Amino acid sequence: MGQLLCDRQLGRRRADRIAVRGGVIAQRPIRASPDGSAAFGTPTVVHFGAALLLAALLRAPWQSITAPAVLWGLVGCGGIAYAVIVLRRMRKQGVYEPLAAYAALTVSAFATVLLTREALFGVGAAALLLLFTGIHNAWDAVFYHVFLSKRDPDPRP
Repeated sequence: MGQLLCDRQLGRRRADRIAVRGGVIAQRPIRASPDGSAAFGTPTVVHFGAALLLAALLRAPWQSITAPAVLWGLVGCGGIAYAVIVLRRMRKQGVYEPLAAYAALTVSAFATVLLTREALFGVGAAALLLLFTGIHNAWDAVFYHVFLSKRDPDPRP
């Protein structure tokens, strides 16, 4: 990282420009890719939406825990499928936190039969993880667009 700063200070251009993503230094593409939004932008909205949906589901005056457990289990299963799709789009990233959140959500839906109280804590933890992941992804997007993508314009036409 120090060498990158040194290169920028000396005015030398680097063909292998880099970007910081989640604390990991990764190769940044020379030109913007339309897949970038599908891999990073859209999931942020989905995670925020899932956290909001979970909050609404748990706040509704249900007669029993069964109906909301089925619904948050479906949200969890859908989230797992979506996270796998996003993982395929981001092949270079090894850890994807929302997958753990959606898995916890799915497992907690099944746990309501025997451990209702603990299952509700699992839903809360999953919702918080989705919320914090959405905030982190939004911050990464802002940081990239404000500080990295505008600094070193591409000289190619």
